Amino acid sequence: MKVREDTIREAVRIIRAGGLIAYPTETYYGLGVDPGNRTALERLFALKGRQEAKPVLVLVGDREQIGQLAASIPQAYGPVMDRFWPGPVTLIFPARPGTAELLTGRTDTVGIRRSPHPCVARLLARLRGPLTATSANRSGEPPACTAEEIRSVFGNQVDLVLDDGPTPGQRPSTLVAWQDGRLVCLRQGAVPFARILGSCR
Repeated sequence: MKVREDTIREAVRIIRAGGLIAYPTETYYGLGVDPGNRTALERLFALKGRQEAKPVLVLVGDREQIGQLAASIPQAYGPVMDRFWPGPVTLIFPARPGTAELLTGRTDTVGIRRSPHPCVARLLARLRGPLTATSANRSGEPPACTAEEIRSVFGNQVDLVLDDGPTPGQRPSTLVAWQDGRLVCLRQGAVPFARILGSCR
């Protein structure tokens, strides 16, 4: 365990105060802000140079937190969550009314996953709420796999970096939606979509 408990507590304080952190996941390092804080979301978009039409994915610590952002849970997602959460599978949910448009990209949907990385699991357990999970990079550039890469790109523009060593990188999470009565793959990622479909049979 490389990240100390007092550093986790400091990360929670920063997030709740509207700050921005970087943290490791099972794929790349992510940039985290409170998804319910519009000012923090605006800062995140400005930092990345991200187009406002592009939605931002979110991490939750447990299934109970889904309801903070999603209006409902498609029934077909149950077996997928049972088999692949925590893990690199992001599910697209209908967003609750009032969810920030910066988060949804004006799609009225929100992408959510649970990460198995122990550092972010500890962070979310203390935070008791969702956290943005966009990759730590400028838009169009490769995602960061180390804390050093984050510091070289962003300098002191990130309030805190939770350095837990290199992340695996390679592929992002697989993006799955429920459309027209069936599961569809919006982005092939770390988990083959065929395996996800197989879990529902």
